[in-house]
Amino acid sequence: MSFTGNFSQFKKSLVELFFAALHASGELFKIIVPISIVTRFLQQWGIVDQLGVLLGPVMELVGLPGQLGLVWATAMVTSIYGGMVVFASVAPGLELTVAQVTVLGSMILVAHGLPVELRIAQKAGTRFRVMAVIRIGGALLLGWILHLTYQLSGTLQQANHALWNPELVAPNWSAWAIAELRNMVMIFIIILALMTFLRVLKLLGISDLMTRLLEPVLTVLGMGREAAPITIIGMTLGLSYGGGLIIQEAQSGHLSPRDIFSSVALMGLCHSIFEDTLLLMVLGAHISGALWGRLLFSLLVVFLLARLVKVLPPSIFDRYLMRRTKTDLSATGVGCC
Repeated sequence: MSFTGNFSQFKKSLVELFFAALHASGELFKIIVPISIVTRFLQQWGIVDQLGVLLGPVMELVGLPGQLGLVWATAMVTSIYGGMVVFASVAPGLELTVAQVTVLGSMILVAHGLPVELRIAQKAGTRFRVMAVIRIGGALLLGWILHLTYQLSGTLQQANHALWNPELVAPNWSAWAIAELRNMVMIFIIILALMTFLRVLKLLGISDLMTRLLEPVLTVLGMGREAAPITIIGMTLGLSYGGGLIIQEAQSGHLSPRDIFSSVALMGLCHSIFEDTLLLMVLGAHISGALWGRLLFSLLVVFLLARLVKVLPPSIFDRYLMRRTKTDLSATGVGCC
């Protein structure tokens, strides 16, 4: 191919990336803008401080100020981006350390976007409330472990300096709106950079390398060979991708219920290990907790869960941990309810 042809292809790829990032940002802004406005009103009315008091005991368990509870709660209900917007509003002035931001970031990575992601898990055949407990409880447990680790070792106690440092909340609405507009532009730049980075990882074969490295690990965890590749897709590309495949396989009957449970649990605790990790690192989270700590924690939890479900009587497993899919019901002649 000639130089002109190569340049045209390169230019086309850049344009595609730009518009893909623009589309993704547009969808996010539909969520982020209302959240920003609501958060602004909550601050104006002093409700953020009151929520900080209410959430204080929970956040103190992991060494965080109560105000950051609103950040985590927003991320759990909406998305990581929603949590980032609230973080931009409440974090300035809190004088957070790198350890604290890492703890918060790791908790957000484990438990975020729960209404959507738990619905995906439910469609795959697992119980909504069970996966909710695993995600939220896992986030708190990981946060507590990281907090103790950093505190006892004295590491990451320096002041946090995020790549994205929004200014203090502006006193008037016009200045606030301008600041929020700058934040939206910054979010678009972050998304564009992430998409470019993920494209580079794919071209260099690093994504495929991660898949090859993780597959034997999942087999050791007791996960069947059929479930391991799908789980890796969810861990690397996101729960929407892996969850969709798991739903298809579950409905086709190719995966055992125990493999489905382990796979969904692992994808829930640790998914989008490239994109989501980088997002929180933009806020200042350290890779030791945001990636390695979360990955090791998730693998250990699923290892223990796999051993537990293996010894559970089928009646208890089927009744309390899994829900009957339409395929199961039709196979037994029972109407779907």
